[in-house]
Amino acid sequence: MAMMSFFSRSKLLSHLHPQQGSTGANPPSSLHSRALHIELGAREKALLQEDPALKRFKSHKRNVWRLKRLGDALTIVVVAGCCWEIYVRAEMKKAAREKEQTHDG
Repeated sequence: MAMMSFFSRSKLLSHLHPQQGSTGANPPSSLHSRALHIELGAREKALLQEDPALKRFKSHKRNVWRLKRLGDALTIVVVAGCCWEIYVRAEMKKAAREKEQTHDG
């Protein structure tokens, strides 16, 4: 209940909810999100600026991309190798069966 009384006294909610006695032409649903925009303070602007200490980690994204591509290539090679192995074994069995049929027949 204490939290509810905090919200009822909150300045933000008093802007969002119409006054009890007023019947304005603009209902609360017509409020734009731009009306609630607050300018960034000095601290926020400083935090958004580029930090030279983190510049050495900028290449991290490129290395991850290369590693992902290498992993994709290796996956393709392994799948192709498995398919080749299955094909070779199937051909060997087929050749063995044909050889048995020529010897038996």
